[in-house]
Amino acid sequence: MNKTCLECGEKIVGREDKKFCSDGCRNAYNNKINKDSTNFMRNINNKLRKNYRILSELNIEGKSKTTRAKLLSKGFDFEFFTNILHTKTGNTYYFLYDQGYMVLDNDFYMLVKKDI
Repeated sequence: MNKTCLECGEKIVGREDKKFCSDGCRNAYNNKINKDSTNFMRNINNKLRKNYRILSELNIEGKSKTTRAKLLSKGFDFEFFTNILHTKTGNTYYFLYDQGYMVLDNDFYMLVKKDI
């Protein structure tokens, strides 16, 4: 049974479970299927990345405090996050992957990092 490369259609030589003829074809194929398909998706992913970078920059120790004004001055957008965690004690944390924040009193925010 002759198998062909999923990217270029060339004959594959080697292991039985091989799907690509070369690393170049494998990379090209994966880049095509994983790219953001619309400007809308690309813009949201860019905002999530920017928010993540801001939290990472301000939360070097893994737990710290900051102000709403400082987050906004760096361009943080509070509408974009990846998930919400409600604790048993009634606290709500908003996360961007492993970096999170919780609203405190007087426009302060507690920044936290999940251990993964």
